Amino acid sequence: MNISLLGCGWLGLPLAQHLIAKGHLVKGSTTSIDKKEVLKSISIEPYLINLKEDKIEGDMSNFLHQSEILIIDIPPKLRGLVKENFVQKIKNLIPYIEQSTIKKVLFISSTSVYADTENLPTITEETIPNPDTESGKQLYEVEQLLLSNTQFKTTILRFGGLIGANRNPINMLAGRTDVANPEAPINFIHQTDCIGVIEVILNQNSWNEIYNAVGLDHILRKEYYTSKAKELDLTPPLFNFEKNSLGKYVSNAKIKKQLGYTFKVVA
Repeated sequence: MNISLLGCGWLGLPLAQHLIAKGHLVKGSTTSIDKKEVLKSISIEPYLINLKEDKIEGDMSNFLHQSEILIIDIPPKLRGLVKENFVQKIKNLIPYIEQSTIKKVLFISSTSVYADTENLPTITEETIPNPDTESGKQLYEVEQLLLSNTQFKTTILRFGGLIGANRNPINMLAGRTDVANPEAPINFIHQTDCIGVIEVILNQNSWNEIYNAVGLDHILRKEYYTSKAKELDLTPPLFNFEKNSLGKYVSNAKIKKQLGYTFKVVA
């Protein structure tokens, strides 16, 4: 299988390595000249590509050429002083997809397309998204752009909070006070399961679908972060119980039932 992977970051790079180990040919993109050599050293065909609101820098046509599948794994950059129009960046990309050999698109989205609320609803793929953050709003708009395009098939994969080696929110929350939403559940997924879910979607040719992907049981934030802090010998955070907790329970039942996937990492 020939795959073009737009975005070889925290998830994209190990995903590419895994796919190559399984015998796939992978083209990978980066915005860094230095990282281009890193990709090349691990058998990824590297491309220097930068999506911008007004143009695309790099050889997008050759990046997509002869690939059947495009995986889009570039999150919106909406933090800090400079915020981007992620929707416009994807609008610039779509004509290149239409003119290429790409027949299937896997878009890595987020469960942030569902708002956190006081009634802590159970969320399934049938739930109508109601994003209340700028990131969630732009991701949902991009989802609709891709799903409505009839020139290629699209599957949307909405990941919960990403965790893995050296990546866990407790590293930022340790020792903090007045931490919000203690009674809300966590909706995390480990890097290992992110890659596992993507692989099974590709292997089962599961297109024109939407999947919510969270791997952990719905442990409450107060319990999870207190336990994780002790496990890592960090100072547990102190929570604010005076305000009602906002959150949601994201179900992974569709992935387990329809794809037969078993999540590997509990915490």
